[in-house]
Amino acid sequence: MSVMKAAGVVVEYNPLHNGHVHHLKETRRLTGADVVIAVMSGNFLQRGEPAFIDKWMRTELALCSGADIVFELPYRFAVAQASEFAEGAIGILAAARCGMFCFGSEDGSVEPFRNTLRLLQEEESGYDAEVRRIVKTGISYPAALSRAYRSIADVSADAGPLADLTKPNNILGFHYMKAASSITPEMAAFTIERTGTGYHELGADPDSGIMSATAIRKAVMAEGLTSDVLHAIPDHTADALERFRKAHGGFGGWDRFWPILRPLIIRDGASRLKEVAEMTEGLEYRIARAAHEASSYTEFMGAVKTKRYTWTRIQRILTHILCGMDKNEFSRLSHPRYLRLLGMTAAGRTYLNQNKDRFGLPLLSRAASTDDPMLKADIRASDLYAIGTGDRPGKDFRTPPIIAD
Repeated sequence: MSVMKAAGVVVEYNPLHNGHVHHLKETRRLTGADVVIAVMSGNFLQRGEPAFIDKWMRTELALCSGADIVFELPYRFAVAQASEFAEGAIGILAAARCGMFCFGSEDGSVEPFRNTLRLLQEEESGYDAEVRRIVKTGISYPAALSRAYRSIADVSADAGPLADLTKPNNILGFHYMKAASSITPEMAAFTIERTGTGYHELGADPDSGIMSATAIRKAVMAEGLTSDVLHAIPDHTADALERFRKAHGGFGGWDRFWPILRPLIIRDGASRLKEVAEMTEGLEYRIARAAHEASSYTEFMGAVKTKRYTWTRIQRILTHILCGMDKNEFSRLSHPRYLRLLGMTAAGRTYLNQNKDRFGLPLLSRAASTDDPMLKADIRASDLYAIGTGDRPGKDFRTPPIIAD
């Protein structure tokens, strides 16, 4: 049997929509891969949010839509800033022997990302110094990165076309490219242009049938499966959303998890909160005070957010509070430790059988009792998600990898 070629994608599918299906199809077409491997966040996501539906349903959707293997991105990387999110995901793809990866971007061409990476490597010391200077003025870290980049890009006429790093998909794309350059330089990069509505836009694009995941979640929460939503998602996503709603009485989200999170914050107080992963000195006092005073999650966030601390940064810290991730654990778990299999197709099974003895990390198909601290953190997060959505903990132990026809 000939050696199968694998291309990787990094996904959240919160929930999976037509744009994601397009990405999977184009990944296979552009790369000529025999299998597409998806590294997918578990039950908590990079923007510090509980997933709308759980990782098992999202695995089903991935396998129905063109992915052949789904590996879970461990909690440690799934709920982290873009650079660490990308390093964890690319590290898993490299360990799974992917020769290629493909990401969605607003630019739609790999060249600007290569040029940007080369420029920032050449100007690293000046760029870092400018970021530090801007942060000291009270600007958030992501905004400081963007400003420092613009200041360098504006005076670099010879660098060639550069990626627009004000766009969310481009930012992640850049970090994928950066991670790959250090972890697995031989892995070929591809990108496809994001079509339809933008990441933060709340409407539907009537021509493309594309609607952002943010818009889909808001519409489903407000009005259910409207005609606009049904036009923007595959039938199997609509079915999964309805099944999850019936089983859990709703969907994952901070409004639903707030009654669990608030007593944890009040119990711990500022003295314990300061040890939470990604907590910045002083922010623990704002969080503790707001939890005592706010009656809703929206009111709480309004009291905590400042120009310096972005909504996403705060939500990631809240996720760490909920899931019990402290600074020591976060820093110790700095590299992926396994390939956690969530699902596969027949082609995916063949690929795994061909390569399981050559993977760069152990392949885990079941979450048996373990002393591995990274897997313990994943299971803990899954159990807390189950409690928050009215499910029974222990699903990681009860659920085998999903096998699609």
